[in-house]
Amino acid sequence: MEGELKEVREAYESGKTRSLSWRLSQLKALLRLLYDKEDDIFKALEQDLGKHRAEAYRDEACGSSDQVRQLRNRQSAEMDDSKQGYPPVLISVSVPLVAFPSRADIVPEPLGVVLIFSSWNFPIGLSLEPLIGAISAGNGIIIKPSELAPESAEFLARSVSKYLDDKLVKVITGGPDAGQKLLDHKWDKIFFTGNPRVGRIVMAAAAKHLTPVSLELGGKCPAIMDSLTNARDRKIAVRRIIGGKWVACSGQACIGVDYILVEEKFAPILIDMLKATIKKFYPEFDTLSKIINKHHFQRLASLIKDPSVADTIVHGGSMDSDKLFIEPTILLDPPLDAEIMTEEIFGPLLPVITVKKIEDSIDFIRTRPKPLAIYAFTQDEKLKNRLVSETSSGSLTFNDTMLQYCLLLLLCAVPVCYRHLTIWRSWSKWIWTVSWQVLFRHVQSQEISDEEELPVGVFFQIPAMGWLETSLHALCFPLRLCLSSSPFVGSEAMIVSRIDELK
Repeated sequence: MEGELKEVREAYESGKTRSLSWRLSQLKALLRLLYDKEDDIFKALEQDLGKHRAEAYRDEACGSSDQVRQLRNRQSAEMDDSKQGYPPVLISVSVPLVAFPSRADIVPEPLGVVLIFSSWNFPIGLSLEPLIGAISAGNGIIIKPSELAPESAEFLARSVSKYLDDKLVKVITGGPDAGQKLLDHKWDKIFFTGNPRVGRIVMAAAAKHLTPVSLELGGKCPAIMDSLTNARDRKIAVRRIIGGKWVACSGQACIGVDYILVEEKFAPILIDMLKATIKKFYPEFDTLSKIINKHHFQRLASLIKDPSVADTIVHGGSMDSDKLFIEPTILLDPPLDAEIMTEEIFGPLLPVITVKKIEDSIDFIRTRPKPLAIYAFTQDEKLKNRLVSETSSGSLTFNDTMLQYCLLLLLCAVPVCYRHLTIWRSWSKWIWTVSWQVLFRHVQSQEISDEEELPVGVFFQIPAMGWLETSLHALCFPLRLCLSSSPFVGSEAMIVSRIDELK
């Protein structure tokens, strides 16, 4: 390990990573890896997590390749190779009058050698996506995959060195001991995806060297379900909630829906719709991922074996310890002091919590730790404005779930600091990204016909929008994504995504 880390540091200090040609060559090689080794990716994810090929393609391989193409295009547009990789247009800032006629510019630059800890629920995607950003920013990189997904970790160790520059990009496998040894060294940036317990260890180790850290941790992400008057709105909202809960790794996703807040009078209608849609989406459950290992299976099983919680199960609850499978399970008003409501679930269990008025959901959220994401299904503009102004979360999405995922990764993965960044999706961008929207959402909404052809890499029929309907949806009801990082110290950025019409 010592020799490999030294090799990466020396290669970075040679200045090789600053050239545009090196960055583009590495992005091109990574894209070729994703194409050439697609079957190997599918096999590794199937063995580690029981992911179907369609899920593996949608959530890991496709997202990574799409991000490579976006950043590769951005690199070509913004960088000038004749200037050794520096941007031709600097970021100008104002200077005081006393400094006239001087000028000041902000020059983005790579941070150095970065360490990436990836998680087990998306072991390929959450290894490659921060890697893509780190390469684009011109860093040297060490990747430490999760030992809980051994086949995926072995695939990365075997493949990355064959396709990428093995002096500047390395994969180090092993368990907690290997991770601790890596943390004993000085890094220029650490990117960690995982649980808060390990996050504290990473933060404490980084503090010894004043190393900047990006922590991507979990949290309890609520979905607020208003009493929508239109039957079609209700139907689509229920399908998107199911997509945000069970479609991605069987609920083992940090921005997945953790619980639902709904008015008492609407709860029976919602539960009946959830039951019917689950049966329609998953008649055999053969496309759902398994629980990662015995430890996490027992943790989830213990949540619903608590007698006070078991009595609240209104759908599902069956388990198979041999196959590490838990049926999609719905609970109605479990005790708020039970572990299922105080800890992140990270599995296929969905509590439904009732409130007197839907506005009470705001106080319910505010009295608990800040969620990573909030999803609100409503057409009430007053409620929307109150959620924006009175709640705080990593992201707030109206009338959809998990749609912020691709933008969050694209913005957060690049370890280059910008003071202010605002993004608006234009009509032209919507047209260009329709194919991605189709693939990202094809498990969340309308029925798929027997004759419909799915994208390359999707090999079985699953609930989806039709191609024409999805294209019209993406074009006619644009999503506004805005990230505005305040220049004031102590302020936080929040992504707010809106689909103002459900239909």
